[in-house]
Amino acid sequence: MARIIPVFTQGLCRVSDYGRAGILRAMSYIDYERINTAPLHTDPFDYLVVPDCIPPAPLTKINADYPLIDQPGNLSTEELTYGDEFASFLAEAQGPMLAKAIGEKFDLELETNPTTVTIRKFCERSDGNIHTDHRSKVVTVLFYFNQDWTETTGQLRLLRSSSNIEDFAAEVPPIGGTLLAFRRTDHSFHGHHPFVGERRMMQVNYLRSDKLSLLRQKVDRFGTRSAKKVLRAFGSS
Repeated sequence: MARIIPVFTQGLCRVSDYGRAGILRAMSYIDYERINTAPLHTDPFDYLVVPDCIPPAPLTKINADYPLIDQPGNLSTEELTYGDEFASFLAEAQGPMLAKAIGEKFDLELETNPTTVTIRKFCERSDGNIHTDHRSKVVTVLFYFNQDWTETTGQLRLLRSSSNIEDFAAEVPPIGGTLLAFRRTDHSFHGHHPFVGERRMMQVNYLRSDKLSLLRQKVDRFGTRSAKKVLRAFGSS
């Protein structure tokens, strides 16, 4: 069983080593039956959308313990401090039950694939550009946490091309409790119109099993974050 080492800071904890087994709990934060019954869409690539995958009561607890974030960008769990409920949800989201449920939808065995997790609270104007996700990824899973969403921007679109954000097969508002999962391919284009403000999201990526893929993803992600820091500094000067 994986070790769990909570690091307590002002009543909050950061799980520095929770492993795939996660934190043992009597309840689940994720409604697996909704995943099992959600239709798998294939146009323009394989994806599923699961509203209320996190039921309202667990969602409230997760949001109460959401990471303390005061900047835009996708941040790794090692960089963040958060409460016990979020830590438990995070462990479940990296555990074998979700990997099995998602894998069955895409006809894949994901239980042994390595994962990465990034968490966001704020969007900036440069977010949402059309892309396919990194080639090291097999399946991307997004969880959304905003209690409601009234904006017309910031809604993720699943696109048929790399050049036209208006040519989309589906548009997913980032409403709390929603799960969106898709198979990464060379044509899994997605993006959204620019939005500036609070847009809570957690991304779980199932990666190819070779260590080189994981290393490449970390290097490329570091490059993207560095470039955005330069743009922010330039924009504020």
